Amino acid sequence: MTRFLWALLAWVSLILGIIGAVLPVMPTVPFILLSAFAATRGSDRLRGWLVAHPTFGGAILDWEQNGAVTRKAKWIASAMMSISSLSMAYFAPRPWMAAIGIGCMALVTLWLWCRPEPRQPPEPPLHCTDD
Repeated sequence: MTRFLWALLAWVSLILGIIGAVLPVMPTVPFILLSAFAATRGSDRLRGWLVAHPTFGGAILDWEQNGAVTRKAKWIASAMMSISSLSMAYFAPRPWMAAIGIGCMALVTLWLWCRPEPRQPPEPPLHCTDD
């Protein structure tokens, strides 16, 4: 039963992450990371698919191994939170409602930029031949 609940959480998180890729007001990466975490405990098949995925796999492994986030992902997340903040500022029925959401996103952005970036693999040495 526990394994089933973990698998259910993994699938629901994945679906929410996919929805978040389309909707600017909903995050993608936290749901994908949660899906990978839950899949580790509930679905080996889903876990394998997520880690092997060309878009998500590297980010999942970077996060799990080092708590690292690529600079590109930081810029994309910051841009999406900025767009969401502008939307909240414009559409919120009360200014304090927008301020709470914008404040939370500002803190998340600050935290995100404090995360390390993945280490790049070392460049292979150049071989010079004396011919």
